[in-house]
Amino acid sequence: MINKITIHLASPRGFCAGVDRAIEIVKKTIIKYGSPVYVRHEIVHNKQVVKNLKDQGVIFIEELDEIKNKSRPVIFSAHGVPKSVPDSAKIKKIFFIDAICPLVSKVHREAKQFNKNGFKILLIGHANHPEVIGTIGQLSNESIHLIETANDAESYNNQYEKELAYITQTTLSIDDTAEIIKILKKKFPNIRGPIREDICYATTNRQLAVKKIAPLCDIMFVIGSKNSSNSLRLVEVAKRFGCKNTSLIDSKKEYKISDIGKYRNIGISSGASAPEKLVFDLIDEIKKKAQVELKEIEVAKEKVSFKLPKILN
Repeated sequence: MINKITIHLASPRGFCAGVDRAIEIVKKTIIKYGSPVYVRHEIVHNKQVVKNLKDQGVIFIEELDEIKNKSRPVIFSAHGVPKSVPDSAKIKKIFFIDAICPLVSKVHREAKQFNKNGFKILLIGHANHPEVIGTIGQLSNESIHLIETANDAESYNNQYEKELAYITQTTLSIDDTAEIIKILKKKFPNIRGPIREDICYATTNRQLAVKKIAPLCDIMFVIGSKNSSNSLRLVEVAKRFGCKNTSLIDSKKEYKISDIGKYRNIGISSGASAPEKLVFDLIDEIKKKAQVELKEIEVAKEKVSFKLPKILN
């Protein structure tokens, strides 16, 4: 007897405008300048995307010193880089194209403006994430302080009694960040924040969709890579809002589909750097084992797009 399964498919899911733009920048650079093309750090945090681009002639590096042929272009990842990186590229006469997401650029501008106006900046984010490293790297270390948790916010001491401002990483949990901001505002009533929140539209929409489907599901899959911040946050949100049995998987290969028959309601979403194909590969695999009813649950329509650098037009 074939089991009947309902798949609750989160929408929006998958690529955001910043990821689309970054991948397109790499592809157009290869077309215009030929291969190889260097990319500093993974252009976006997804194994499948990185593998596909390697197959097209991309060499991924972590530092500019790894570049063997300095006549070739280098692209900076969507996460942004410290200002020392483009400065170094100019000194070494390396041609570079910056694929930073425009929403991360917004956070960099805010940091610089707050600093210019004399504020001590509190950056809400995760240590060692490339976006956080890039944002901190826009300023001198003493100008900016990292707040990772509610406890960090509670214990922060404004020892120099400077005016305070906060900014955030773009791929955080909406709820965790709101809690931290609430603590900071209570502790420092005059703290300034960005005019528009820094958590990006895609992160917000994907978390809202997961919140809606998690209570309906016996098991849930978030497709994304282990180093993807926004994908990890989706797993946390799903567990918090009703589906403790939620896993982050890179692709269909990571789950034994033969076990799927014991579930009746399955949730699927994907991080903002995961290709849509991986979602439907998983759905097709489940269809081989069960009769599937697909219910797409949409919380927002996304029409955002970002222009490519003029040099590639």
